[in-house]
Amino acid sequence: MELKEAQEIVDQWINTIGVRYYNELTNLAILMEEVGEVSRLIARIYGEQSFKRPEDEALAKAKLSDELADVLFVVICLANTTGVDLTEALKINLEKKTKRDAERHASNKKLRKE
Repeated sequence: MELKEAQEIVDQWINTIGVRYYNELTNLAILMEEVGEVSRLIARIYGEQSFKRPEDEALAKAKLSDELADVLFVVICLANTTGVDLTEALKINLEKKTKRDAERHASNKKLRKE
């Protein structure tokens, strides 16, 4: 699925099932909530925090996938309500990063595999 298609699908879903978009501030608050859920899972899967119940660990990676999709959904909602074409925005952003970071990451000793 292309980003443009994802934006169209989310727009169709919002306008049929979701009734209407939340306003930008509400979506920003929801995005922060969803990013917090991703953070909690990553801290337990890849970090030093442990799960409260051992059975939670078995479901964690599937849950991470779902939470990342929630983040993407809200980002798409924000893009749609603010008129941002994510395909074009990402293209421009990657061009900027490529130009700006052409040498930066290659010369970063911290990124080299030992």
